Amino acid sequence: MPVSRRTEDDAKAAFQSCKSPDPKDRVDFYDSWVDYEEDQRLMSFKGPDLAVNFLSDNFSGSPEGALVLDVACGSGWVTKVMVKLGFRRFVGVDGSKGMLQRAAETGLYQDLRLALLGTERLPAQTGVFDVVIIVGALDAGFVPVSVVRELCHAAKPGGLICMARGDHTQTPSERYKRELEKELQLMEEGGLWSLVGIKRTERYMENPHLTNEKGGKGEQEKQYISGTVYLYKKSMSPLN
Repeated sequence: MPVSRRTEDDAKAAFQSCKSPDPKDRVDFYDSWVDYEEDQRLMSFKGPDLAVNFLSDNFSGSPEGALVLDVACGSGWVTKVMVKLGFRRFVGVDGSKGMLQRAAETGLYQDLRLALLGTERLPAQTGVFDVVIIVGALDAGFVPVSVVRELCHAAKPGGLICMARGDHTQTPSERYKRELEKELQLMEEGGLWSLVGIKRTERYMENPHLTNEKGGKGEQEKQYISGTVYLYKKSMSPLN
């Protein structure tokens, strides 16, 4: 296997290169992002591990028999982490054909479905999944806040819905977080689900929108964004 010569600056440039608010432009970008996982690792992306470990700590069933819906699955990173903890049955959904192809190459999914969430409905049966998980896509310009209700609908009664996102500091992201947490609360008040827990971290990933200064900061001084994992349990008898 050839040794990659990709650098942290290359990764940052990739993150910064797609600025279009058009979802189709973003899909085209992800279709062609061949260094996706490597660039995420160069940015010390912890989302999949944080989400899956928090989920696993609160999962009381048999992971081997659990049916998992991996939403915005990308290249299959989340599923690779879940397999290490005993999960075996996966359905993946993503808006990028290129990412779904990479996910298929893992050989871990029983089914992969193409859908651009927000413009298309989540292609999943209602009330059949033991676990619904989404990591990294809940942000401005990506998956709309309204989609969280679809995530809940896909879970079976008593199933877990795990959502992880980076707390980016740009104004649209901060606004998105406020709207998201308001919707999560409304759904809880409406009896759709109950909160299992929230896990926060100060080092979700290195901030990809900052430029390194030559001769400057060491590893311990790098700028990170915080992150949040939300975990809910679908109500056994939803009110609506």
